[in-house]
Amino acid sequence: MKAPEEIEVSGTVESVVFHTEDTGYTVCSVRPAEGLGEFTLVGNCPAIWQGEEVVARGTWTQHPQHGRQFQAKEIRCIAPTSSEGICRYLASGMIKGIGKELAKRVVDKFGAETLGIIEKESQRLEEVEGIGRHRRKIIRGSWLEQRGVRDIMIFLQSNGIGTAQAARIHRQYGGDAIAVVKRNPYRLCEEVWGIGFKTADEIAMRVGVEKESRVRARAGLAHVLARGEEEGHCFCEEPELLLVAQEMLGIPVEKLAEALEDEVARGALVREEGTQGTQGTQAGMARCGRIYLKALHDAERDVAARIGALIKTPAQWPAIMADRAAAWAEGRMGFALAQGQREALEMALTNKVSVITGGPGVGKTTLIRALVEIYNARKLRVALAAPTGRAAKRLSESTGMEALTLHRLLKFKPQGGGFTFNEANVLPFDVFILDEASMLDVTLARDFLAAVPTNAAVIWVGDTDQLPSVGPGNVLADILKSGVVASTHLTAIYRQDASGLIVRNAHHIHEGEPLETGGADDFFMIETNEPDKVTGRVVELVTQRIPKKFGFDPMRDIQVLTPMRRGALGTERLNVVLQAALNPSGASVQRAGVVFRKGDRVMQIRNNYDKEVYNGDIGFIVRVDEEAREVVVDMDGRGVTYDYPELDELTHAYACSIHKSQGSEYPAVVLVISTHHFKLLQRNLLYTGLTRGKKLVCLVGSHRAVSLAIENNDTKARRSWLAERMKNNG
Repeated sequence: MKAPEEIEVSGTVESVVFHTEDTGYTVCSVRPAEGLGEFTLVGNCPAIWQGEEVVARGTWTQHPQHGRQFQAKEIRCIAPTSSEGICRYLASGMIKGIGKELAKRVVDKFGAETLGIIEKESQRLEEVEGIGRHRRKIIRGSWLEQRGVRDIMIFLQSNGIGTAQAARIHRQYGGDAIAVVKRNPYRLCEEVWGIGFKTADEIAMRVGVEKESRVRARAGLAHVLARGEEEGHCFCEEPELLLVAQEMLGIPVEKLAEALEDEVARGALVREEGTQGTQGTQAGMARCGRIYLKALHDAERDVAARIGALIKTPAQWPAIMADRAAAWAEGRMGFALAQGQREALEMALTNKVSVITGGPGVGKTTLIRALVEIYNARKLRVALAAPTGRAAKRLSESTGMEALTLHRLLKFKPQGGGFTFNEANVLPFDVFILDEASMLDVTLARDFLAAVPTNAAVIWVGDTDQLPSVGPGNVLADILKSGVVASTHLTAIYRQDASGLIVRNAHHIHEGEPLETGGADDFFMIETNEPDKVTGRVVELVTQRIPKKFGFDPMRDIQVLTPMRRGALGTERLNVVLQAALNPSGASVQRAGVVFRKGDRVMQIRNNYDKEVYNGDIGFIVRVDEEAREVVVDMDGRGVTYDYPELDELTHAYACSIHKSQGSEYPAVVLVISTHHFKLLQRNLLYTGLTRGKKLVCLVGSHRAVSLAIENNDTKARRSWLAERMKNNG
């Protein structure tokens, strides 16, 4: 049968029925310049707006449900030329600062010349009522940005890149984006958030990079190390690095070994000899060393050296009589410390660098309060800090003293990057108490210690039985493993609510013992394992049962936790059903298939230093502004504005992963643990999830899954050399 002949059609976009940024797939209604009435155009287009003129090449088809359509192989968009088209174009929401009413006034004033006025004579826009100097600059800037993004999108889509990624590339490189991609596409996976090596490699192949080229080999080696960093490792053993890269790239190991030597010679990678292990037998694999990305190698060495310097440098204040100070603190607080707590307090007071660890209810917060009282009485300047905003807030509430996140303590500089406080400008404090230290990765630990005066004291407080940091390294565990820092591990439960099951079950998990499930009103378990039934129970608990019985606000007090992001019981699916149950209507915007609605609970998923919001921060959407094309989120009382293209930095937070919950504490937690999470079921994961609940934990899942998690204490070791460096003082 003869294939239908391809033809070209053109017209004006009347409405965009559907458009996805991920693929550019588009369904729109088009009014032709001549001939028949409107028709449906289907195809892929990087960006398309109501009012634009389109030229499409393809064939007419008959859809069984939707009737006659034009199936386009190629769609080209052209800025409208008629006054009517320009008005619809500007009113479509593509340009910040112009809504429907203002679009009409602008076009009434300038007619078919409007777009030229915006681009070349934008000051004339101020002749229109409602447009001042500030709005005029917003309009012109948005117009230029949209035009630049479109050019880049067309280029990138032709090279296999989705439009959401194209927008991020444009934000990173501006007008140089196309040149950067052609020159070295592997820069994308290093410098553009959300673009991985696989995507950059596909672009490289399309723009002509040779499969076995040195630039591809070097980029592949860096990617294997970066992937290890994402899994928490600081280095990779050389034979494994070469074998993994060979399998991933299809490049002979000999060429990879040559590329590795290049990277080591130019300082991008660092090799250290002496790792134990089996040496490879293939050519190019005779060496067996630790291979680091330079930044991680520097961070690991700096942490070890700075802790060593802190230990060796005397304090600038007279020695504190620890036993007398402890007795004074007891009188000040109005109760006596238990023997273990008193010993931990005296240990911290007599050592410049110390660690206090233990599970929930063992009195870590009480010791922080006692330390603050004693140091304040000695007129010493005390800094309280934690890795996350929620952990810092809890520390402030429990001590009555301001606590900051490490990023805010160090004062990140949006212009130029880096921190205000560093080795050349140290922090003006005598004592640093760092809570939730198990969350601290090696790079942030380096930045923190760089800004600590060597004559200051540092007290690390945390729970090593929780999940390790999201970032690379295992700093708190390595400090303890080194044996060079004084430490106390608290085990006895002192908290007043120790009779409740949350604290007791946390200690049962730690000891590998079965959970208790009855006799208290702070812990319950609902047995069910089928994903649909689990989801139904979760929704019922959050929306009805828990608020009705305990009075918790489902939007602000109850947090659903689950081990994974994808799957039937992952955060993505649970967030969809919880949003539908808790916040089903209101002003909204859809980005990459996700609907963000006024009132939604959302979480920041990457550090954004310009906005001063950090990975894990939670807030509520308070405004969706179609005209300005932006969303405003209330983050702990501070309004943070996101342009529509920046919404990929947010995710819904009705449900979040247990990893993301670290450092946080919630009045009520609904914890999902199912055998469908089999690969992730570990003791420290269950322990971390359970200990996030302050007043109530309701576990939904199967006893079998809980047992599997408790039995699995074989956590994957992280590759770090920090403990050994500390033993050898750097």
